Amino acid sequence: MWTWWSEAAIPSVLARNELKHELEGQLRSGRPTHAEEAYEPEPPADDDIRVDPGGPVPPPGEARERAQAETEAETLRVELARHLERTSFPADRRTVLDGLEAHHAPEPVLEAARRLPDDGGRYANATEIVDALRSGPAG
Repeated sequence: MWTWWSEAAIPSVLARNELKHELEGQLRSGRPTHAEEAYEPEPPADDDIRVDPGGPVPPPGEARERAQAETEAETLRVELARHLERTSFPADRRTVLDGLEAHHAPEPVLEAARRLPDDGGRYANATEIVDALRSGPAG
């Protein structure tokens, strides 16, 4: 059996014996003999291409528009939930805007929140905010 420390690879007997001794210590230690890196995917970068979750070719017509609207609503809901604390709820329009500004929410999220109706309505969570935005234009 040929090993990497064989006579052809390492001609010196002293060098071979030294490598055998090092290898024997590593094998008996019970630890891995090589470094292993955990697979941790990197977060998406700002300039990454965004792919629609519905797939590369959405269905045509009304179904396509409905799928895009649902995707946009879900994205907005996630962004709202990410930038608003649970203690902010129940919240009115002013509280939502103040919370988003305090947490440095992106401009598209702030623009959406500015479209909320100023009728004194209170929202229990991010889903209710998105539902209010989808139900009609702000007054």
